[in-house]
Amino acid sequence: MPDSQGSLHLAIDIGGSKLTAGIVDAHGVVLLRDRVPTPNRDVWQALARLVRRVAAASPAPPVSCGAACGGPMKVHEGVVSPLYVPSWRAFPLREHLEQLTGLPTVVDVDAKAFVSGEVWRGAAQGATDVIGVIVASGVSGGIVSRGVLLGGRSGNAGNLGHLVVEPEGRPCACGGQGCLDAYCSRAAIEDETARAAQRAPRAIMERTGTLVGRALASVIALVDVPLAVIGGSLALGFGDAFFDAARREVEVRARLASGNGFRIVPSSLGHHASLIGAAALARGSVRTELTRPATGE
Repeated sequence: MPDSQGSLHLAIDIGGSKLTAGIVDAHGVVLLRDRVPTPNRDVWQALARLVRRVAAASPAPPVSCGAACGGPMKVHEGVVSPLYVPSWRAFPLREHLEQLTGLPTVVDVDAKAFVSGEVWRGAAQGATDVIGVIVASGVSGGIVSRGVLLGGRSGNAGNLGHLVVEPEGRPCACGGQGCLDAYCSRAAIEDETARAAQRAPRAIMERTGTLVGRALASVIALVDVPLAVIGGSLALGFGDAFFDAARREVEVRARLASGNGFRIVPSSLGHHASLIGAAALARGSVRTELTRPATGE
């Protein structure tokens, strides 16, 4: 149900390097935010303290809670097993958050939240067909098709980071081989370069863009979207080196007519993207096939 003009939403983003929480209003404006580093242990305790602090500072009681987290997960059940939070396996995040906050809570994949926020208030505003991509601790994707946020059987549709971009390539944390995540995640880049990912040499920035573009070429053929909005600390931090390389690779690889005019643009929501996306989940800004099936109109 759409929220009223005065409604506030508690928004949460669970990342591999930081936990973020904030209050977002009905217009997608972040009224306040706070964050802490993601600890190696006791992640829930750290998140609970953060959420209590933010909720206490809210100018009015929030009406709902939205939480974005890396996958895989069972979205129907609100149970998460993010690869970059190894201490959480089959962790009942929604149940914990509802008990903590007393609010109706939606938990979904981070990139699905991201694309929902971009459609609501960002670079994809008004778009009916778009993929949102996050390149940060991992690589993830969320797809909106004909105005519906695709969920899939368990809610993990759009998992771009585990498309194979290098056959017989590096082992991936998922157990596969040659996945995009095995080359373009923060940990993969830091392991390869022995430096902070944000300080990667230009060649790595360009290769990251190239491989993301390679994955997007497959997405274009599969789901026929004309737009990709890309965010995340690595993609935005790498800037033109990343985006130019991604666009060149798509131009080379996506040769069917469905790829004509495909655009890749950076997120316009910046460091607020995760919270606005989580709030978009909470308010139902984009229909999702998990709860509101498309009618075919």
